[in-house]
Amino acid sequence: MAAPESASGQPADLFSFKREMLAVLPSLRAFAVSLSRRHDRADDLVQETVMKAWGKQESFQPGTSMRAWLFTILRNEFYSQMRRKGRELPDPDGVFAGNLATHPEQYGKLDMGDFKTALDSLPDDQREAIVLIGASGFSYEEAAEIAGVAVGTIKSRVNRARVKLQDLLGVDGENDYGPDETSRPLVNKAFPGR
Repeated sequence: MAAPESASGQPADLFSFKREMLAVLPSLRAFAVSLSRRHDRADDLVQETVMKAWGKQESFQPGTSMRAWLFTILRNEFYSQMRRKGRELPDPDGVFAGNLATHPEQYGKLDMGDFKTALDSLPDDQREAIVLIGASGFSYEEAAEIAGVAVGTIKSRVNRARVKLQDLLGVDGENDYGPDETSRPLVNKAFPGR
C-alpha cells in the first residue's frame, strides 16, 4: 500500500516536513544573522542548513521540534565554517559595520542601534544564549539542547548577558523603558490607560 499523498501529489510526510521547515525559516534567518552579524552570510548559512536538513530528513524524528533540529544544524554549520575559516574579520571599533549601515532618523532606530551594538559586544556564548531565549522563544531546555550544554549553563549565560546589556545600555530601572519625559504625555493622550 502506497503512502497517502497531499493535495500537491507529494507523500504526506514529505509535504508535512517541507511545510514545517518553511514555517521555521524566518526565525532561522534571524538566528543566523545574530550569529554571523552579516545578512549575506546569514542567507548562505540558512541555505546550507536547509540543504543539509533536506538531505538528512530521514534523521528527523516526527513529533519532535523542527525548530530545535534546524537551529542545531545551523549552529553546528556556523561553528564548522568558523573553524574552517580560522576567525572572523576583526572589527573592534565597528568601523566596517558602521559603513554598512545608514544613520537612523528616529529615536527607535537609534535605540535599536545601541541595543545591537551592545548585543554584538557580548561574548559569543552569552549572545547566542540570549538570542535563543529572548528573541527566538526557546525554553531553557531547548536552548541548552541546541547549544549542547547543561540547562544551568544556559541560565547562567542568559543572566550574565542581561546584566551586561543593562550595564552597557545604562538601564537602571523601569523608567528607562518606553517614551521619554517629553513624549510620554503625547503617548498617554494617544493611548489612554497605558
